[in-house]
Amino acid sequence: MSRLAVIQVDLVVPLRDENPIRITPYVTYGLIAVNVLVFLVEISLPPDALLAFFKSWAMVPEQLSTSFQGGVSVVNAEEWLTLITSQFLHAGLLHLGGNMLYLWIFGNNVEEQLGRVQFLGFYLLCGVLASLAQWYVAPESEIPSLGASGAIAGVMGAYIFRFPEVRILTFVPLGFLFTTLRIPAILYLGIWFLQQALYGVSSLEAPAMVGMEGGGVAYWAHAGGFVFGAVLGPLFGLFDRASASNQSLGADEQPPSPDPPES
Repeated sequence: MSRLAVIQVDLVVPLRDENPIRITPYVTYGLIAVNVLVFLVEISLPPDALLAFFKSWAMVPEQLSTSFQGGVSVVNAEEWLTLITSQFLHAGLLHLGGNMLYLWIFGNNVEEQLGRVQFLGFYLLCGVLASLAQWYVAPESEIPSLGASGAIAGVMGAYIFRFPEVRILTFVPLGFLFTTLRIPAILYLGIWFLQQALYGVSSLEAPAMVGMEGGGVAYWAHAGGFVFGAVLGPLFGLFDRASASNQSLGADEQPPSPDPPES
């Protein structure tokens, strides 16, 4: 499996979901804004300073492994903090744009279900666990691991269980032409997860081609984030708000009064 195969798959992207919300998703918008602002800081830095910036604030597996061996200390706590700060760093405009598109499409509905505070905690926790999943398969790597993909994968993992039948309007290129398809979320996101898992397995055998060791995509963070999101979503109340809404609706609804007799 080559980088070219990864690029071709990534061209099949979601445009929007047919899943309206009744709130203003301030946390989703805020996360997007913070990611964009941090990226503006990145592009303002010269190459050497940018590399140092990534080394300081991205999750570097080898440094994280060393910190785990050193016990609790201020220095090690700073290294553990990169499990969060790395979620707001991106390696380029396409990396940022792709992640923010997925967050914009899927984040607002999950935020509505969880509530703003719980959604923020859920998002950050999924990102931390996703980074640890990638660290686990490459603990000695010196390559910085960064991006919001793991946290967003967690959001997608919650979304697929809460809204499996929602249609996703998807851009599909066909040579020089293109079309759009309305694909159920369970199919679109299910295929996406299987791709990440398969690429992750492939990276164990050919890391120089598609794994993080070659500076590519951290597929284990994607797959791990998705699984953690699917597991943690219900624990954070993914279905509670829907149940409460349905119960409230059932209590408030009154049977329609019979039409008055015609005179």
